[in-house]
Amino acid sequence: MATMDQLRAGIRKSFPEIEEIENPELRDKVVEAWALALSQTEFTRVEEIRASGERITLTMRRGTQAEHIRGVTRMAVAMAEQLEQVVGPLGIDRDLLIACALCHDVGTPFEFSPSNHLRWCENETHAGVPAIRHPIYGAYITLSVGLPEAVAQAAGTHSTEGECIQRSLENTIVHLADRAFWLTLERAGMLVDRPFTVAFNGSVVAV
Repeated sequence: MATMDQLRAGIRKSFPEIEEIENPELRDKVVEAWALALSQTEFTRVEEIRASGERITLTMRRGTQAEHIRGVTRMAVAMAEQLEQVVGPLGIDRDLLIACALCHDVGTPFEFSPSNHLRWCENETHAGVPAIRHPIYGAYITLSVGLPEAVAQAAGTHSTEGECIQRSLENTIVHLADRAFWLTLERAGMLVDRPFTVAFNGSVVAV
């Protein structure tokens, strides 16, 4: 069992883009959100989580969940910077954009947890599979550590959950970057249909 300090150190190694956030309090809370999310599962690093958008979707041929989140973050920042170079300032908060992008999938440890899936599958009728998708759980995590509501919105509504609301400016960019990431890898033939297995309580479990 990793300590919270070990989890925090691992997050900083997994996401070097955290250091691009100028506000130290925001930077630390992004780390805290991911450390809390991991601490409630059997995962100790983001790299251990299945490298796909959902449990039932295709897996990245190479790279890990950390590369997905880093890729989305870099794409979101590049989109914002390049667009502003052409059309002028849009009022994008760069620190907030990076935090939103880094935390958009902070709920994935919960959704991809092997122990959670075993529990849910014991009674799918009443539990549902998953019982709670990663966007909803991610919103809970971000609010729990005191991140701005705007980051919680990105975590909670970057995916299909956001189709019934008006996304914030930063969340809109993250949503588009996330979508573009998966579509680009799909068109490039970089997604494959393969099970991702982990050892859990002495057994190999597909997640």
